[in-house]
Amino acid sequence: MYDAMLAETITLTGHSGDTIEAYSARPLTAGPLGGVVVIHHMPGYDEGTKEMVRRFAAEGFNAVCPNLYTREAPGASPDDASATARALGGVPDERLVGDVAGAAAYLRGLSSSNGRVGTIGHCSGGRQSFLAAAHLELQAAVDCYGAFVTGTVPEGFPLQVQPIGHLAADLSCPLLGIFGADDKYPSPEAVAELEELLKAAGKEYEFHSYEDAGHGFFAVDRPGYRPQAATDGWTKILDFYRRHLGA
Repeated sequence: MYDAMLAETITLTGHSGDTIEAYSARPLTAGPLGGVVVIHHMPGYDEGTKEMVRRFAAEGFNAVCPNLYTREAPGASPDDASATARALGGVPDERLVGDVAGAAAYLRGLSSSNGRVGTIGHCSGGRQSFLAAAHLELQAAVDCYGAFVTGTVPEGFPLQVQPIGHLAADLSCPLLGIFGADDKYPSPEAVAELEELLKAAGKEYEFHSYEDAGHGFFAVDRPGYRPQAATDGWTKILDFYRRHLGA
């Protein structure tokens, strides 16, 4: 099987017609292929996120990650860009939806696209993946321990966010949730609250929670990395996308 891919920095049209930076990776095959919008975490548009984009391409999907901090800190390092965005309260929800819409349009515009697009995000990106799925026509969404989809935002939290569980009824697609049983944001109680909202709305979802895993357990360069949980989580993510996006 021919397994070459193209990975590169591009620009795409985001919210309000803004030109924003993005990182794209895609198999060099005719397709048709499903597409994945990778929503980066609060630490920003970093090497770990770009590696995830390449991983999806290696698995047979077109993938792209928009740099959500392009406007605040063009050309800055991920750490500096994240600090700047955090100081401003984070990415506004409306702008996030517009940027993800632009990334989805980019994927659907590729000649190898089958027209089906999903989202994935970790931490703040998990909440944003859920948010996008409630506002856009998508075919799959993955929430990896997204904080404050439900639950209470603690006093003094640096991002200007509110819970969005009430949007469960608006989800346009199946939702996969990957969580750590030792996480505080979201806590097991917040995850259970979200599950009840999805049940009440009659939405298709599947949740998986891992014991002895806290926040950020997918991150190989962090103390909270849990290899077994991360490996199994990746297996479930790829299976979910193959069922709903094709490959």
